[in-house]
Amino acid sequence: MVDCSEKLKALREVRGLTQQQVAQRVGISKAMISAYETASKAPSIEVLIRLSRLFGVSVDYLVCVDAPKVIDVSGLDDEYLALISALIEKLKNPSQ
Repeated sequence: MVDCSEKLKALREVRGLTQQQVAQRVGISKAMISAYETASKAPSIEVLIRLSRLFGVSVDYLVCVDAPKVIDVSGLDDEYLALISALIEKLKNPSQ
């Protein structure tokens, strides 16, 4: 996490959350969130899991492991899944 502290801060800011709000939601202190964002401390695996759930990203993403990006499509029916798949293919190959 030391190399990727900026990801945590960016995720927090994009969602319009304060350090205090993130800390409350994952059950740690604001000072710890600040320490993670400045790379002076690294979160435990338990905290990484809570942060990944809060922000909807994988733990791999938070710790800068090159992993494929994932979109959570749980709860969508087959029609919406087909639409999303078609859109992704169109974005990958705009000339088609």
